[in-house]
Amino acid sequence: MWWFQQGLSFLPSALVIWTAAAFIFSYITAITLHHVDPVLPYISDTGTVAPEKCLFGAMLNIAAVLCIATIYVRYKQVHALNPEESRIIKLNTAGLVLGLLSCLGLSIVANFQKTTFFAVHVCGAVLTFGIGSLYMFVQTILSYQMQPKIHGKQVFWIRLLLVIWCGVSAFSMLTCSSLLYSGSFGADIVQKLHWNPEDKGYVLHMITTAAEWSMSLSFFGFFLTYIRDFQGTRVRALVWEDPTCRGATGPVSHNY
Repeated sequence: MWWFQQGLSFLPSALVIWTAAAFIFSYITAITLHHVDPVLPYISDTGTVAPEKCLFGAMLNIAAVLCIATIYVRYKQVHALNPEESRIIKLNTAGLVLGLLSCLGLSIVANFQKTTFFAVHVCGAVLTFGIGSLYMFVQTILSYQMQPKIHGKQVFWIRLLLVIWCGVSAFSMLTCSSLLYSGSFGADIVQKLHWNPEDKGYVLHMITTAAEWSMSLSFFGFFLTYIRDFQGTRVRALVWEDPTCRGATGPVSHNY
C-alpha cells in the first residue's frame, strides 16, 4: 500500500498538489499571453485576465472544498482523541471556525479579481492569509498539547517553524503593501499588472509579492504535516434505523 493510500492522507496531499497546480497553470498561461511579468507577479494577478482567470477561479474553488474537508477531518480527529479536555475542545472548535473562514476567503479571492472588485478581493485575501495564519497558530498549540498522542515533538517543532515563517512573511507583506497602496505611488496602482525597475514603488512591490508567495509555501508545508497524522484516520458512517418508522422491523445499526 502506497503512503497516500493509508487512511485519509490523500486529503492534505490532494489539497497541496491541486492548489499548487492552480497557481502554476495560471502563472504559465498568464506569462505566455504576456498578461503579467514573469518575475514574481502577485498570485492573484495571474488569475485576473481571461482565459487564466477562468482556470484560476475554477481550480481554487475545488481547492477550497478540499481544504474544508481537510480541516473538518483534522477537527474530528482532535475531538475523537480528546473528548473530555475542555481547553482542547475550545481550541479545536476555534480552529474549525478559523479554518472554514479561511476557505471562504480562498473562494472569494478566486472569484473576485483585484482589478474589478478590489475591496472584496482584499477582504478575501485577509480571510485566506490572515485568518489562515491564526488557524495554523491554533493547530500548532494543539500539536504541543497533544503530543505524543498523535505525533512526536518533531512534528510540533516543524509546525512551529512554519508558523514563524508564515508570520514573518505576513508582516512583510502587510507592511510593504500598506505603504505601496497608501496613494503615494499613483492612483492606478491597483490596475497595474506590469512593473519596470524604474517605476516608483517597484522595490515595495517585489517585497510584497515575494512575501505573498513565501506565505503560500508556508501554508503548503503546514498542510503537508497532516499527512502522517491522517494515515491512521478512517471515516465511518453509522446508520441507525428508527424502529418507530413505518416498515422498520426493529433498531438496527449498520457500519459503512
